[in-house]
Amino acid sequence: MLKPLIAILSQSPRYTSELPLLLTDAYEILICDSVSEVEELLASHRPSTFLADFEQVVSGGHLEDRLLNELQRCFPRMKIIMLTGSQCAEPLQRRANETDLIQLKNVETMETMAEVIETQFSTTAVTETVPTQPAKVPSPSSSHTTDSAPSLETPPSRILDRFQTESPELRLMLQDLEIAARHDVTILLIGETGSGKTYLSQLIHDVSPRSHEPFLHVACGALPAELIESELFGHSKGAFTSAHADKDGKFLAAKNGTVLLDEIDVLGPEQQVKLLRVIETKQFEPVGSNETHTSQARLLVASNLDLQPLVEQGRFRPDLYYRLNMLKFELLPLRKRKLDITPLARKFIGELSDLHGIAIHRVDSGLFESLNRYPWPGNVRELENVIRRAVIYCRDGVLNAQHLPPHILSGFAGPTNDPSVSLTSNESETQQRKELGHQIATTEREIIEQALYNNNFSRTNTAKELGISRVTLYNKMKKYGMSK
Repeated sequence: MLKPLIAILSQSPRYTSELPLLLTDAYEILICDSVSEVEELLASHRPSTFLADFEQVVSGGHLEDRLLNELQRCFPRMKIIMLTGSQCAEPLQRRANETDLIQLKNVETMETMAEVIETQFSTTAVTETVPTQPAKVPSPSSSHTTDSAPSLETPPSRILDRFQTESPELRLMLQDLEIAARHDVTILLIGETGSGKTYLSQLIHDVSPRSHEPFLHVACGALPAELIESELFGHSKGAFTSAHADKDGKFLAAKNGTVLLDEIDVLGPEQQVKLLRVIETKQFEPVGSNETHTSQARLLVASNLDLQPLVEQGRFRPDLYYRLNMLKFELLPLRKRKLDITPLARKFIGELSDLHGIAIHRVDSGLFESLNRYPWPGNVRELENVIRRAVIYCRDGVLNAQHLPPHILSGFAGPTNDPSVSLTSNESETQQRKELGHQIATTEREIIEQALYNNNFSRTNTAKELGISRVTLYNKMKKYGMSK
């Protein structure tokens, strides 16, 4: 028999991580981070229960009230639990009083929440996979009449669907980018290392009319300066010492597809002139050749540096800058979109636990709190690697803050292009980081953790490798709060 399906709309780790782990034996759980995900979920499934976390609301609760109205109108048999704080917004309180949805205020523990679900919905019908033409829930912000059939006024943005974010500023940028992506124009992406420029470039290609053509990524910063031109434009046989045969560059190899030039700021003046010509006329000559070729590829360029200061320093051509700046999109660093940290972390935990074959039964909320305090100079890529490290060190199925690297817990931020990056802390904590003893303790803990991992968490073998007794090892593990 199929398990009943419960859909949860929340951004709180209490409801998206802790609660599902308590219910997974008896229910199928689907998590929605946003209203747009609710519409997508209900297009293919019909949950028996919908849990809406409205402890924090926007616009006085009116948007949330519209969502509940659409859910009750489109799915009258679906049972709804609405979670609110002690001060419930007036529109939501009125809906709770006038309809049969269940309102819960200030749920203290997830065990209590699980018991409520067990008692209230144990007899709920199992989930139904919706055939052929499923009902759709209109966006709460869209206008509709009560007589019209439920439908979306505009299709959801494909980039927004795949580049998951709850940052209002970033969502607006992605909506504008979606429009530009569908036209044959050159796009400039500016963002710090690890913020997702390459992934976003792939999405631009995927939503464009060129999606079935090649997507070629050129990391200009990884190429020697003398080879960049050959890589882009190709070369003829004998053009230089190692040119033993003719070679097509990326602009020809991409055919009618897309070329991403990453770290465009490393291009020299002569290469910038040729790039500007390709943008303007589509024409170029391979290195060592007088034959003119025409590129049919679409061009995307990216940089982790703002180009305007480079123009002022004489390192970047003004004409190329102004040509690219017309369609410039800046990708926010992770520290400026805090709402995305927990959903991304949860996503990485699921993916990496499957990849490494490590069962994670519960995620302690302290882990998410630690992640949200850190400024993430390495952005999404750093977050993914930190979660990978935490997952491989988890051996009891409970992921907590102690599995995070010491620099995350202590707040040591690595190098970044933004000099304002620092972790908010009091003076005593800042002074503690500077103390030699604290730095030595941090290093000692890392050595012990690595030795434990190398010895499959055998304390006896770890103590032998470190040249200390088991008692000393136990005492140090206790000192650093490491699980036994």
